[in-house]
Amino acid sequence: MFKTVLIANRGEIALRIQRACRTLGLRTVAVHSEADRDAVHVRNADIAVCIGPAPAARSYLDASAILLAAEATGAQAVHPGYGFLSENADFAERVAEAGLTFIGPNAACIRTMGDKVAAKRAMRQAGVPCVPGPDGALPDDPDAVRRIAAEIGYPVILKAAGGGGGRGMRIVSEESGLADALSLTREEARRAFGNPAIYAEKFLDHPRHVEIQVLADGHGNAVWLGSRDCSLQRRHQKVLEEAPAPDLPERLVAEVGARCAEACRLIGYQGVGTFEFLVEDAVFSFIEMNTRVQVEHPVTEMTAGVDIVAEGIRVAQGKALTVTQADIACRGHAFECRINAENPETFAPSPGRITRWELPGGPGVRIDSHVGAGTVVPPYYDSLIAKLIVHGATRREALARLRVALDEMLVEGIATNLPLHRRIVNDAGFAAGGIDIHYLENVLLRGDGT
Repeated sequence: MFKTVLIANRGEIALRIQRACRTLGLRTVAVHSEADRDAVHVRNADIAVCIGPAPAARSYLDASAILLAAEATGAQAVHPGYGFLSENADFAERVAEAGLTFIGPNAACIRTMGDKVAAKRAMRQAGVPCVPGPDGALPDDPDAVRRIAAEIGYPVILKAAGGGGGRGMRIVSEESGLADALSLTREEARRAFGNPAIYAEKFLDHPRHVEIQVLADGHGNAVWLGSRDCSLQRRHQKVLEEAPAPDLPERLVAEVGARCAEACRLIGYQGVGTFEFLVEDAVFSFIEMNTRVQVEHPVTEMTAGVDIVAEGIRVAQGKALTVTQADIACRGHAFECRINAENPETFAPSPGRITRWELPGGPGVRIDSHVGAGTVVPPYYDSLIAKLIVHGATRREALARLRVALDEMLVEGIATNLPLHRRIVNDAGFAAGGIDIHYLENVLLRGDGT
């Protein structure tokens, strides 16, 4: 059982993991780039090690530097957080080969679920509903691909097998555009992910993005912690999330959740994970699994009453989950706004020094952040600077609290997307619930030049 955890990340998630470790009585090692030398989680760590210059490729993505830091500090476990190396199977494998504990699923599970073709095949075998389309990668034969697309029915979407984050995808509306789309998607997949394999699925016109949070241990236990709706997206990037997903039959969600938990048992999954679905006309269709903690995990923590990060650490220690499915009773409603350092009109990053930082408060309000007045937001990393989370007894109450909290929050010195969030929460369509993944771009942002 490990006593010291190296946190291979930065920003708010590094601080979140550090706090969970401290509540469990564990020591923490913070690795950091030169740009993050004065970060809060670095100051609060038991040991801090600089692993390289500011660019992520020379620091947070340098697996060798991270492993050397673990060896030098006596760390016995590595927590990857999200982003960077968190879903890199080779890194997980190297951590294990070094005799350390990787806080997350094993490399085999990461590889399976990171390959969208293999993941879809595994989920179908486990009884998890999937988007219509063949299990395997598309063949090189153009005629065979045309037959497959015709069987699925246009429009179809082509996706990189190793893709993610909205990259490596193209929608094909009719057969005449198929050949060019195949060529372009394969080349993008090769360049971006080192894997030219692509697959095809039925393109859904107005789906919602709904997630099921899961926890699984090494003792055969697996639970699901309710649903999340992450449909507020811009260019396939999430902006605001809520739990539970509104306007979905509870029995349907429970059925899908139970299948996700069973899938974890069947593939030997251990740790924290999320099943992502497109939902159209109350039909769930699996798209991918994230084999890590997610940015939006707090909304599930607020409604399920479970410390997801701490549970993942306990599981890695070889302990059983502290909760059973019977213990899970989601209460109330929660929202999370991703507060980014970016121009609210052009969405361009806005690095710089924060000169004023005033946070909201009151019942049901939580802030996960690593910055404050005087903090310099560097230009090298993701623009997320805070997560504003609120909880209420009902969706209406939670939304009212969110409006107040957004009005109270004040950030100066850099531009942020706070104006966009205020616009979202005062929109009648969003307030009604059940919007699809195109709503933000096609309705709220239509005509404003973005």
